[in-house]
Parts: sequence; structure tokens; C-alpha cells
Amino acid sequence: MAFSSTSSLPVMKQTKPDAERTLLNAVEDRYGGVKVDVEDSMDCNVYVSLLRDSITQWRKQGKKGVWIKLPIHLANLVEPTVKEGFRYHHAESDYLMLVYWIPETPDTLPANASHTVGIGAFVVNDNREVLVVQEKNGAFKGKDVWKFPTGVANQGEDICKAAIREVKEETDIDTEFVEILAFSQTHQTFYGKSDLFFVCMLRPLSSDINKQASEIEAAQWMPIEEYIAQPFNQKRESFKNIANICLRKSRRNYTGFSAVAMASSSGKKSYSYFNKLQLENENTN
Repeated sequence: MAFSSTSSLPVMKQTKPDAERTLLNAVEDRYGGVKVDVEDSMDCNVYVSLLRDSITQWRKQGKKGVWIKLPIHLANLVEPTVKEGFRYHHAESDYLMLVYWIPETPDTLPANASHTVGIGAFVVNDNREVLVVQEKNGAFKGKDVWKFPTGVANQGEDICKAAIREVKEETDIDTEFVEILAFSQTHQTFYGKSDLFFVCMLRPLSSDINKQASEIEAAQWMPIEEYIAQPFNQKRESFKNIANICLRKSRRNYTGFSAVAMASSSGKKSYSYFNKLQLENENTN
């Protein structure tokens, strides 16, 4: 869920019988709530007073969700915020986001991101050899399994760019993206998150392997039939299906989804993935 600083609530003053109270700075989001970025250090008691008065004012204004972003250097304000009824929403390396639902209606604030995005890189050369690695860590450590280079897309990173980066990091092979061949969804993976895993075909632009010392035990170019024949691939349905898709693609009788750059509704560059070849053929007929 994206938030836009469409309008700013200035530092507001509320007259009470005995004193004037200053409220927390906030910006309205487009969903009837407010977002607060706390940046300056303050005494906990002062902060709690400001927070209580602010919630009272936002309730009168009919606001719904409250998002409070606390940078890591203000970790001392986390406990008092929670004691005022806020809950954790998500955290990054430098901040914690807490949320609070004001009205006495069902809470409709969106949950934290539910998925990670993983990639597997099917890199095949003109000799029908596949780039494969053995890992030093993880589930495949010590199992003598040759697998595709794999990894996780970074925040804000396109799938096509993530595949190219992971291959470069693990093997030092330069590539260009061709297609997404398949994807899968699994649940309850890393810390309970779901995972979307995309198998991407890439074309190698270099051939000399220089493996990543910290993560990769070995790397090589392997004939595709030898890769597919590995017992590990044959005994596991999901791996067998992917191997067979890659084999068919190497024989040019399978078409995946190309990356097509376009502008999003907000004007930002993005990629759509679809069967571009079939669409172009249909448009010419």
C-alpha cells in the first residue's frame, strides 16, 4: 500500500481549559488516515502527551489509521507508543513502523508485505550447456547437487535485473535477460512469509567462470541433459517440471514471458511480463 504526502497537517494547537497543547506533525494519506514521521528526540512524557492529544484530535476529524514511523535512534519511544495501543507493522534496518486504528469498526489497515521474490537463473550457451553451481550454505550444502544460480530480489529491484545480478555475483558471468519461463508460489518459508519464485532464462555474454568465494563451492558449464538427469531433479516433481521446461526451451518449443518496459500509472518505469512473440504474431495476422 503506497502513501502519498498529498496534504500536510501543520503543527496544530488545541485550546484546553488550562493550557495550549501542541500536536504531532502529520501528513494525511489517501485512505483517510495520517502518517507521522518522528524525527527529533524528545522526552517520553512529552511525547506521550502529544500522542494522546493528537489521537483525540484525529478522532474528532474522523481519521482512521495512524502510522507512526520511529527511526532507530528513537527506539526509546517504542514502548510508550505500544502502551498507547499501537502495534508493530513492519521494520527496516533504520526504522520501525507502528499502527493504530482509531474508529470502532473493523481494522482495515493492510498487513505487512506477505511475499519475498526469488529468482532462479537458467543460463544456457550455444553448446546447450547450463551454468550450474554448488552452494556452501543452505539446504543444498553437501548434497552434491548442481543447481541454477538463485537469489532474492532486492527492494525496488526488477525481476529481470535481479536475475542478471545474481548470476554475476555468484559466477561472474555477464548475461542478458530473455524470458520468465515459469514461477511458483510456496507458503510458510522465511519467517512465515510466502515466496514467489521465478525461473528466468538468460543468455550468456561471457563464458569464463569466477565463482563467488563466500557462497559458492563450485561452478561449471554442464550439458543440459546431464543437469536434468540428476537424481535430485528426477525424484522431486517441482524440480523435474522446471528441468523439463528448460529442456523444451533449449529445443525451441517453449515460449515464456518477455520483459516489456513501460510506464506505470504514476509515470514510473516498470516491466510487464507476457508472451510478446505470440502477441506480435497475432497482431500481424
